[in-house]
Amino acid sequence: MAMKAESQKAQGKKLAILATDGFEESELFSPKAAIEAAGGSVEVISLEPGDIQGLKHMERGRSIHVDKTLADANPEDYDAILIPGGLFNPDRLRTEKDALRFAGSFVKNRKPVFAICHGPQVLISAGLVDGRTMTAVKSVQRDLANAGADVKDEPVVVDHGLVTSRTPDDLDAFNEKIVEEICEGSHDRHPHHYKMAFF
Repeated sequence: MAMKAESQKAQGKKLAILATDGFEESELFSPKAAIEAAGGSVEVISLEPGDIQGLKHMERGRSIHVDKTLADANPEDYDAILIPGGLFNPDRLRTEKDALRFAGSFVKNRKPVFAICHGPQVLISAGLVDGRTMTAVKSVQRDLANAGADVKDEPVVVDHGLVTSRTPDDLDAFNEKIVEEICEGSHDRHPHHYKMAFF
């Protein structure tokens, strides 16, 4: 019985995955599987309905069906948000005000936020990284530092419910922490006061 209870520890929790075409395949599917294995549910939120195309680095990867568009998704319906990386996915999302507002609402309401690889670029554009302790893929670490983050070159960094990681090589550590954080739920407000760029 204890084993079953442990495996279902995220039951009743719902994760929103914010992504569009060009997401890194493993950085979406691997955390999704981890949350579902822990008993949670996942919905993919994107800019347009239909399917979005994943990449394995620069090669074509698996696609996934969009559950809701940003126009139809209510952040209050979710317990946490995941922003996967990929070269093209965050680059598109960071130019969309609706995507920035959606991601920002999780920070505003002290809900867990998970971002890996290039994913933290969305949080930079939303004005959400100043004063936070974070990591990202090497090429984004300087961007984080320039935006005011305290950057660590570590497999996974946790700061008041904000969980960041560097590359697909770090997914085991990342997945373990995102399950842990979604189960913990809302966090005390980080002492830094945000002036979010899009509000």
